[in-house]
Amino acid sequence: MKLKTVEVDGKQYAEIQDGKPVYVEDGGQEIAFDAVGTRSTITRLNAEAKSHRERAETAEKTVKAFEGIDDPAAAKKALETMANLDAKKLVDAGEIEKVKGEISKAFQTQLDEANGKAQTFEQQLYAEKIGGSFARSKYIADKLAVPADMVQATFGQSLKIEDGKVVAYDAQGQKIFSRSRPGELADFDEAIETLVSQYPHRDHILKGSGANGGGAPNGGGGNSGTPKKLADCKTDAEKVAWAQSQA
Repeated sequence: MKLKTVEVDGKQYAEIQDGKPVYVEDGGQEIAFDAVGTRSTITRLNAEAKSHRERAETAEKTVKAFEGIDDPAAAKKALETMANLDAKKLVDAGEIEKVKGEISKAFQTQLDEANGKAQTFEQQLYAEKIGGSFARSKYIADKLAVPADMVQATFGQSLKIEDGKVVAYDAQGQKIFSRSRPGELADFDEAIETLVSQYPHRDHILKGSGANGGGAPNGGGGNSGTPKKLADCKTDAEKVAWAQSQA
């Protein structure tokens, strides 16, 4: 990656975009480098690294207190036995198990209800945060030749909600980071642009790619191989071709 320059009166000056110097990647893509944001990110990451180190040190101290216990399961069982022996002074051991079962049953019912509500809320959050992002995406509207719901059907599985934010993952399971904001996660549109660039059939979904031209596959007068109904489509590529034929 190298700095993009312009010549003025025989002198070379860095090209500036939105107050940031512009760099050119090896592939020719231009990126405005946010030096201030990068410095802030580095400072934050250093602070996070310190916090992780301190937590690791605390964990090591806690584990040290249990040195000499070779069988944690046996130690836990021994503690449970002692607790039952102490309680036997008040209630028969069989009654203790009965009471425990009733308490466990009631707790499990409450837990199942709470988990059901949490799952419903999670689905609603996913629909709003991720589904809404696809529907509102300027990149999808401006650059792609297929509807937002089809884009979501193809790339939706690559997106997750973490800490209330939409996070994208590439085909290798790695988080997608911003190219213009090093150290920061890519925003929705930049993440979708990256996923589309890695998609094997991207030429079929990008606007102006020539996929609808007369000489292109399934385009112009040569779309005899395009399924007549969406239900007949067996692959993502066929679904894309069908959507283009209806445009």
